[in-house]
Amino acid sequence: MSLRPSRRRDRRMMGRALALARLNHGLTGANPSVGCILIDRDGHVVGAGVTGLGGRPHAEEIALDEAGDRARGGTAYVTLEPCRERSKGGKSCSLKLREAGVSRVVCAIEDPHPVANGGIRALRDAGIHVQLGLGRRDAQRLYRKFFRSVT
Repeated sequence: MSLRPSRRRDRRMMGRALALARLNHGLTGANPSVGCILIDRDGHVVGAGVTGLGGRPHAEEIALDEAGDRARGGTAYVTLEPCRERSKGGKSCSLKLREAGVSRVVCAIEDPHPVANGGIRALRDAGIHVQLGLGRRDAQRLYRKFFRSVT
């Protein structure tokens, strides 16, 4: 059974992701505090993550590690665009989401950072459905200082 998208579920899950992001706000060094919730194809939460203290690991990495194979065919709710590249090497979050087989990503806001920006395009190019803008106002407030530092 594959779950159909639901506005109510999307709002609830993005709310949870934003709440996670607020937990480490101001504690992640130069990186923003991102929240990520992963649900499986049946709508069960199978992973949750927030950017680690000092900026590593990224929220998506933590959520994907927790979810394991249950992420395949599921949806990721992310408060900030998954990175296109890693500033310190390693696999990007957009690549990790693709490799995990996530079929849909709901993202609050694009990342203006030149290394991270482009993750949404990479996901779409891989055939993953990306919805952008749910929770945008809350994310803009949360990331205001970070956005000013990179623009």
